[in-house]
Amino acid sequence: MEFAITFKGDIGPKRTLALVKQAEVAGFSYAWFFDSHVLWQECYTVMATCMMETETMRFGPCVTNPGVRDWTVAASTFATLDNISGGRFDVGIGRGDSSRRVLGRKPMTIETMVEFANALRVMVKGDTYNHEGQDVRFPWTQNWTLPVWIAAYGPKALKGAGEVGDGLILQLADPWLVKYFSDQAIEAGKAAGRDMSNYKIMSAAPAWVGDMKKAREQTRWFPAMVGNHVADIVERYGKDGGSGIPKRLTDYIEGRKGYNYLHHADIHADHLDFISDDIVDSFGLLGPVEAHVTKLKELEAAGVTQYNIYLMCGEEERQIAEYAEHVLPHFKKS
Repeated sequence: MEFAITFKGDIGPKRTLALVKQAEVAGFSYAWFFDSHVLWQECYTVMATCMMETETMRFGPCVTNPGVRDWTVAASTFATLDNISGGRFDVGIGRGDSSRRVLGRKPMTIETMVEFANALRVMVKGDTYNHEGQDVRFPWTQNWTLPVWIAAYGPKALKGAGEVGDGLILQLADPWLVKYFSDQAIEAGKAAGRDMSNYKIMSAAPAWVGDMKKAREQTRWFPAMVGNHVADIVERYGKDGGSGIPKRLTDYIEGRKGYNYLHHADIHADHLDFISDDIVDSFGLLGPVEAHVTKLKELEAAGVTQYNIYLMCGEEERQIAEYAEHVLPHFKKS
């Protein structure tokens, strides 16, 4: 299993760089960034700075979407980051949550998301893509292969993720739900004739090594954030579990009264009351080191190939150090 960290963009570049370098030395493989340019600082300039000071760490947005930049601008940015880093750039794609909603816009369609993934691959590689009736080709890119991860929960999005993605992003650390969703993506890929033997599954969620009471306080924001996506799914498919959406996922949002995007992924947000301790415990990795190792083994058995720590709960340096000393050694390749 690989390990990763994710920043939401609310800390300064010097500390971000220090955390990335600490994580690289510790054995983490990826540094991901939320791409929500209104709520937090623009992520790609920070990535470029970190790329110049690292050697092995891979970088990418977790996630971007088709609706906030012209596609040629996005592809040019990503190809440039590949040039800067020597090919250490991946892209995570979703339909668009906070970066669009804070601008009063709705998420994009799944079909648009899939086409965006294909367009990025073509342009980053240096091949010609017909964008809005005009052939576009970057003569300066260096034939990069762009790994594409797709964030999904609903049946249609999971199908798209399996058919076109190199990996699936699941904002959950519940092993049962992770397997339930990832199986759908993998089966969709197989049905489309793809070789899914190297398909990647990311479990992205907070981790807090330490006292459970404190851990829950620092991570209760996460199920509330996931609840936005669950609410979209319920609106589309219903909540009775009859459309491939397990009640295990949908039931917990029944007490949800709304969501303030100005406090997106905020420990102190005022929209967290509906989240029970059981849900907090299920969605993240919390408590003593032994509990983390045990649950990570369960996630690995469920098919997870990368655990991505949402590193935005406080005491970030300590959490990386705890994982470096006590957790990652249990998952080192022989």
